[in-house]
Amino acid sequence: MTSDFATLTLIGFAILSGAMSPGASFLLAARTAVSSSFSAAAAVAVGLANGAAIFAGIALSGLHAVLLYIPGLYLTLKIAGGLYLLWVAIKILRRSAGATVSDEQNIHHSIGRAFLSGLLTQLSNPATALVFASLFSSVLSSASAPRMSVTLPAMAFIIDVLWYLLVAALLSARRPRHAYLRYRTLIDRCSAGLLAFTGLKLLFR
Repeated sequence: MTSDFATLTLIGFAILSGAMSPGASFLLAARTAVSSSFSAAAAVAVGLANGAAIFAGIALSGLHAVLLYIPGLYLTLKIAGGLYLLWVAIKILRRSAGATVSDEQNIHHSIGRAFLSGLLTQLSNPATALVFASLFSSVLSSASAPRMSVTLPAMAFIIDVLWYLLVAALLSARRPRHAYLRYRTLIDRCSAGLLAFTGLKLLFR
């Protein structure tokens, strides 16, 4: 029991560190919070957390091995993920160029669309499944792995959703939103640039 607790603690910190690191997922949650609403950002958070749980489940089930043994499948998923992020970047640029500040205040993403954007953004990088697999294999014993098959995906979901809900709560407050509206064009261009860079890395790495 003590050993399992130590293992879960170690894995939990690793998952939290990954969630907190700057990247496409954090950028999407942050931008949705300041540009739309807390409810939309919360839906993004749930989508991102579901993606993390799916990757954790894939890693535990051994399905990540398919990505290793069928390079063409892994490459196809990477290309699809990269193109998706590039498409999101282009959408942000178009919206930034065509909207006024008053328009931006009236933008309300549907909850379903926000959830889907979070899920797809998290799933856009199939390498995450390999990272989870490497993490789990390094700390789990063959005896403990089966009983972790539900615990670890659930933990990945809880950690991700709590972190991104915190981001949503902080950045959907009045001051961050006013700052975004003031510097909307610059922030949107930087956001689009970072997403495009991440997408290109997936395509050419």
